[in-house]
Formats: sequence, C-alpha cells, structure tokens
Amino acid sequence: MVLEAIVNPKMAERHPLRMFLLGLLYATLGLLLALWLFTGYASMVMVFLTVIASLPLVYNTFKHEETMDKLIHDEKLLMKEHGKVLLYLMMLFLGFVVAFSILYAILPEPTVTTTFRSQMETINAINNRMTGQTASFGTFMNIFSNNIRVMFFCIFFAFFYGAGAIFILTWNASVIGAAIGNLIRTKLAELFSKMGFLAASNYLHVISLSLIRYLPHGIFEILGYFIGGLAGGIISVAVIRHDFGTKEFNHILADSLDLVVLAIVTLFVACLIEVFVTPALFHVVGGTLAHS
Repeated sequence: MVLEAIVNPKMAERHPLRMFLLGLLYATLGLLLALWLFTGYASMVMVFLTVIASLPLVYNTFKHEETMDKLIHDEKLLMKEHGKVLLYLMMLFLGFVVAFSILYAILPEPTVTTTFRSQMETINAINNRMTGQTASFGTFMNIFSNNIRVMFFCIFFAFFYGAGAIFILTWNASVIGAAIGNLIRTKLAELFSKMGFLAASNYLHVISLSLIRYLPHGIFEILGYFIGGLAGGIISVAVIRHDFGTKEFNHILADSLDLVVLAIVTLFVACLIEVFVTPALFHVVGGTLAHS
C-alpha cells in the first residue's frame, strides 16, 4: 500500500509531530471524500475512510511492539518504548480532532448538519444523560464505569480485528471535534449578535473556552483507550504469530496486563478531571468571556 510506504512505526517514533499533520490530512480527506461520494451517510463514511487511511500504521505499530516485547525484558525500558508509540498515536488522534473541529466550525451550516449528524445525536444523548448531574461520587462512578466499558471495547476490537480499536478512537475524535466545533460556532454567534464584528477580538478566547471544556480530561481519556488498544493489539499479534504457550507469550501477556492496569489508572485520572476540575475551569473562563 502507498500509505504503508509513506509512514511506518520507526519513522513515526522519530517524528511524532508529523503524525499530527498526518492526522489532519487523513481526517480532512476522509470528510471531503465522504461528502463527495456518500453525502447522505457522510457522518459515518468519513470515520471509515479516516480509519482505512490509518490502518497500515496502527497494525504495523502493534507488530512492532509485539516484537519489542520479545526483545526487551526490562519492564522500565519496555514502558519507555510503549511511551514513544503512545505519543505519536496521540498526535495522530489530536490531528483528527483538530481537523474535525475546524471543518465543523467553517463549513456551511447545512453541510455541517449532514456531515456530523450521527456525532451530534451522540453528543445530545450524552448531554441529556448528564443533565442535572453534579460533581459527586455517583457522577464520577457513572462516567468511570462507562469509560472502562469503552476501554474494554478497544481491547476487544484490537484483539479480534487487529487494528480495529482505531475505529472506536476515530469515532471518538469525530464526536469531540463536533463538540468543540459546535461550541466555537455557538459562542462566536453569540458574540457577533451582541457586538458585531468588534467581537472578533475574542476569537482566541472562544477557542480556549472550547479546548478547556473538552481537552483536559479528553487527553487522559483517549490515552487510556490507546493504552488498552495497544495491549489488545500486542496479544493479537502474538497469537497470530503462534507464540501462544511459549515463555515469550507469557512475558507479552504480563506486559499487556500491565498496560491494562495503566489504562485503568489513566481513565481514573481522566474522570477526576472531568467531574471535579473541568467544570470549575469552564465556569471561570466562561464567566470571564461573558463579561468581556
């Protein structure tokens, strides 16, 4: 495949920032092609096209990390190796989010309504479910249990479908991008209606507000999903290579379990931020914007 020749795990490790640009490219092309070829189903087709573009890199990453598990037996060195991979995968994901956010914010409203229909239905369902909930232990456990469920879906998809976890993560990127883009459009519309184009000076403030609303907990949340997906992908490759029952497989299994535990801890931190930190930050920055 051409995409497989363009980028590989070693190249991605050396230049993680390029993965951000690649994420921008993949998501933008996926959305534009979906609008061009499958307008009525663009909200899902753009996710599939973005996933297809990412599959060679993600699958080769799982193969590379499974090989590293065989070669490296020092757990600290192994986690350092995994850290490099998680960094460039997160940069790829952030590229998706930024592309979807920008496109949502700048495309004409009728086009946005069609292109992000499924994403907005998901956002509305989440908002309706969270309406009236306050920063409490019950809210925390509700969000945490849901995130754990998504993490196990990532492990499941990565194990049974190879790089399948990237579909769940790309879908999440499109939902987060739609949420950020929608918030930017809404706040800018409010500013322009009140102050006209003089409010354009608050443009960066609006973007900051959008990022504070979703990114502080979102970074940790998606990192947890990537860690879980990496664990499932490594085991999947080991089984495909017939390593089952060997000493190397036992080491790979132990490393994957460590990754699952790390993913759970990461999601725990994400929930703490989402329930107790983000609402306070959003309230402070939102209040400042309202009085500016």
